[in-house]
Amino acid sequence: MASSSMLGRVYLVGAGPGEPDLLTLRAFKLIQEADVVLYDNLVSKEIVALIPSGAELIFVGKSLNNHTMPQETINELLVRLAREGRSVLRLKGGDPFIFGRGGEEIETLSENGIQFEVVPGITAATGVAAYAGIPLTHRDHAQSCVFVTGHIKEGVVELDWTQLARPHQTVVVYMGSQGLQMICAQLIIHGLSAETPAAIVQQGTTLNQRVVVGTLQTLHEKAKAAELKAPTLIIVGGVVGLRAKLGWFNPIVG
Repeated sequence: MASSSMLGRVYLVGAGPGEPDLLTLRAFKLIQEADVVLYDNLVSKEIVALIPSGAELIFVGKSLNNHTMPQETINELLVRLAREGRSVLRLKGGDPFIFGRGGEEIETLSENGIQFEVVPGITAATGVAAYAGIPLTHRDHAQSCVFVTGHIKEGVVELDWTQLARPHQTVVVYMGSQGLQMICAQLIIHGLSAETPAAIVQQGTTLNQRVVVGTLQTLHEKAKAAELKAPTLIIVGGVVGLRAKLGWFNPIVG
């Protein structure tokens, strides 16, 4: 085992929601200095293009039913690379500590005596909502905001629906496109009006951004007709109704 003086360091860095200009200055600096970069599929190609040609790139992305590398293997790889004395950049879409499993990775690093630094990034909820013209809180519409994941497990989305279906609250669902119909139905069943405004945003903050707006009753069919491409983010609540007035980002795509 290498001595502590020979160990490298791991930088757990949030790459934000996709637009390179939304990287923090610290994130950009570390991208330029890394020896080896482990990156996810949620890191946009424009940000990957900023990595110097001399750095080793290792893709460790995960998508539905397709994990390029199991999380445990990623954790072990970070330790091994650091023990080789390398400067390791673990680049994650959004923020490492918001549904990014960053906590699990640095737990492993800590247990193995590896030094690390965490660089927060703009999480999808705040970045995508801002570019979609949907404020997550608003004095007249929402006094609270909840972030959840919409993973389907054994055919169902397991969430605290009673807690989510509260008035004057914005609900943001990460990774929920596959379960969109179920999510909307459960929110109605547990008390929200079928006419509650709801939106789903494709590849927010990028030139491929598309926003589909409807209600809990209509959003699933509208999203299906639009044939949106991942990643997407779902926003539910009265604040969605403000997009017609506040929408400002209109990307031009072919």
